Amino acid sequence: MKVQEIMTRPAVACRPGDTLNTAAQLMWENDCGSIPVLSADGNGAVVGMVTDRDICMAAYTQGVLLAESSVERAMATGAYTCLATDEVSAAGKLMRTRQVRRLPVVDGDGRMVGIISLGDIARQADRERASTTKKRQIKDTEVVETLGAISNPNGRGGTA
Repeated sequence: MKVQEIMTRPAVACRPGDTLNTAAQLMWENDCGSIPVLSADGNGAVVGMVTDRDICMAAYTQGVLLAESSVERAMATGAYTCLATDEVSAAGKLMRTRQVRRLPVVDGDGRMVGIISLGDIARQADRERASTTKKRQIKDTEVVETLGAISNPNGRGGTA
């Protein structure tokens, strides 16, 4: 199964110059805990990720209001991505090894076209489990291993 078959699109994103307030509002309105950060030049390239925790910690450590600080000051740079044409199992493996719950999905030119989350993979596994007609492409053990690796606090990532 390909990533493009279960990814969320369009994905919500922000830019480095946006305020942390804007990023937090996007997360609130779209019920998500992190969003990709796209390049300021508008080419659609992913330059980082910002999480709700990043926003909280930036506000706390910088001692400023969310409206007074930029995404650039809180985001993690160098986001891991996958291609829409990648296998879901490859995306899961990348999530496990890099300990991330979400991957921006890009096209062949590096432009973001969606996002895939561990939740997307788990929901697909559940749909497959409930179906009596479809062959299962995502194994429950893959979802459990990915969640375990992502949640591993020692940074070793569990099994890959």
